Amino acid sequence: MDYTIRLGGRHDKHGPRNSNEEEPMETANDRNSAEALDPARIGEAVYRAVRECATTLRPDFKTALESAGAARAAACDKARDAHIIGQILENARIGERDGAPICQDTGTVWVCLEVGEELCIPGNVFSRVDDAVARAYADGKLRMSVLADAAFNRVNTKTNAPAFCEIKLVEGAGATLHVLLKGGGSDNASRVVMLAPGAGLAGVRDVVLECVREKAANACPPLLVGVGIGATFDKVAGLAKHALLRPVGSPAASEEHAALEAELLDAVNALGIGPAALGGTPTALGVHVETAPCHIAALPVAVNMGCCAMRSVSIDLLGKSPS
Repeated sequence: MDYTIRLGGRHDKHGPRNSNEEEPMETANDRNSAEALDPARIGEAVYRAVRECATTLRPDFKTALESAGAARAAACDKARDAHIIGQILENARIGERDGAPICQDTGTVWVCLEVGEELCIPGNVFSRVDDAVARAYADGKLRMSVLADAAFNRVNTKTNAPAFCEIKLVEGAGATLHVLLKGGGSDNASRVVMLAPGAGLAGVRDVVLECVREKAANACPPLLVGVGIGATFDKVAGLAKHALLRPVGSPAASEEHAALEAELLDAVNALGIGPAALGGTPTALGVHVETAPCHIAALPVAVNMGCCAMRSVSIDLLGKSPS
């Protein structure tokens, strides 16, 4: 059955109404005035995004990797880390040229539909996403990695579906589709820690460095490290994953965020884990931090790593080109 979710209105902008206040009736004109997203268009966008991500290193990540490799080669023409970076880039070039996956682990598919509150979302959108994922993995001959149930039915679904989807409401009338292919190695290197507030930013720094020190080798560096701070136990991991979507080298949310990101990046690279965990630098090309409000008695922290085959794309569903 095809349900439609109507977004926007007074409730969204001003919070819950008083229980004695009458709920205004939605008229046919209200429904018709809201632009509806086309589920078929969303499905096709997911299909194209999966096929592209599987075979193409994200452009901003590739540029950062090239710069890091050039810097290491200039420092020492026989540097092992520069040679490894060169191999990663050559692998990416072959994948893009031949339409072959840049990593054998073509991952699970994480989809975030970022929608303006003035739009309507078709209720069958996630089924269209799953259909698109199944087609993309079959047509691209990509490895199927999704199991039917984590605990009681660890049998491959043979479609790489379901995708792991969420809807994020934003102001306005825009619609952006984010698609991320996430391999097991990098996602297994994640961590959520509920710190006491007295731990402060020093405690956050310790969590990040301990996670990288223990897990980076299995996550296939050079990495992009997403850090979430705040919200709740279940939401802070999402902050860390969303942080991976931001292009490497793009401005942080504020000067405070930028200072913390620079401090964490320096500290991570000072660990000397290096490309392919064989020593040297860089261990990470970027550390991106997203923060949120939280309870006065809590300081949630999450770390989510993106591997050297960083695969994501963001698409404006209302007409602009992918970024």
